[in-house]
Amino acid sequence: MHDIRFIRETPAAFDAGLARRGLAPLSAEILALDEQSRSIKTQLQQGQARRNEASKAIGQAMAARDMAKADALKAEVAALKEGAPALEAQDKAVGDALTAMLAAIPNLPADDVPQGADEADNVEVSRWGTPRDFDFPPQDHADFGPALGLDFEGGAKLSGARFTALRGQMARLHRALAQYMLDTQTGANGYEEVNPPLLVRDEALFGTGQLPKFAEDLFRTTDGRWLIPTAEVSLTNLVADHIVPTDSLPIRLTALTPCFRSEAGSAGRDTRGFIRQHQFEKVELVAIAKPEQSEVEHERMCAAAEGILQALDLPYRKMLLCIGDMGFGARKTWDLEVWLPSQATYREISSVSNCGDFQARRMNARYKPEGEKQTRFLHTLNGSGLAVGRTLVAVLENYQQADGSVTVPDVLAPYMGGITKLEPR
Repeated sequence: MHDIRFIRETPAAFDAGLARRGLAPLSAEILALDEQSRSIKTQLQQGQARRNEASKAIGQAMAARDMAKADALKAEVAALKEGAPALEAQDKAVGDALTAMLAAIPNLPADDVPQGADEADNVEVSRWGTPRDFDFPPQDHADFGPALGLDFEGGAKLSGARFTALRGQMARLHRALAQYMLDTQTGANGYEEVNPPLLVRDEALFGTGQLPKFAEDLFRTTDGRWLIPTAEVSLTNLVADHIVPTDSLPIRLTALTPCFRSEAGSAGRDTRGFIRQHQFEKVELVAIAKPEQSEVEHERMCAAAEGILQALDLPYRKMLLCIGDMGFGARKTWDLEVWLPSQATYREISSVSNCGDFQARRMNARYKPEGEKQTRFLHTLNGSGLAVGRTLVAVLENYQQADGSVTVPDVLAPYMGGITKLEPR
């Protein structure tokens, strides 16, 4: 959600931000609705003030036995009262239209976000690790994974395309990765573990920006709730409609949850394998911060995600997303892309975004700076630390052996119950 005061005071700067997003100027249309809304509110306030004044005058006229004046005042109050519902309905209609318009506009990009149309224009920031030099042609996980417990057929039989069952040693490796990530983010990196609801109301998805624009990407239950596409929704909304104590900031939260996405916009992409599923698990990181803390938190969160890849010895690169590839609610995003030998390229495994006060305005999440009377909106950040399924794919492909087995990374040994290698069945 955007600050209407900012648009009033700096319409040219707002339109310039929209232009960087590839959108036409909207400040004039927004300000016209805003002016109409304020005019109607003024009429309502003036009408109420006049009703109060006339009601008081009625008593005075009756006390003075001036019945003609009293009757005239009564008629005026009745007319004001009769006209109020129409004005109130108009006020609501204009207010709803203004809110809907503001809610449909994406966040304005930070100044250092590069221009660009799509992922081809993203900027590489750094690389870590060296891709392994295989002495055999590396295989796609979709080809050798089934012998290790990736049951694509079983998952599809149960639920359809983009569902997979993990069995035996594969399920154990997946669980080990998830637990290692969660233990690292809570222990070494100081994020508070949360076990949040997986079903949320409309308001929660509106708050983080998935609704109303991206409803088709979500799964909805018959009672009107939604399955979360990411724990970002549940974690960030824990501060919705709150004035958060300043001394508790920044708040750092993490959760390991299933995530559910319809993948409506990904037809034909990653149809093989375990990369793009309707149901997957992810360790999510969320930070709630004061504005002056958010850039440092962004760096910190990205480092927390990178640390998992480094511990697993998985080569990756850090990308600064261009405006055309950046999400609706983000003002700046880094992607971490892990090396996949079968594709001989880097693929996204984590997105770490600073949303500024965009989500906080939608959620009405605030804090009161020390010594100030007025509250301010918080800044929110989110990132994957990491997507468990994609990390599983990266481990399988980078640690595969010529005989079809997969060596288990050393840091996962405590979670694997003595299993050091996944063997074909």
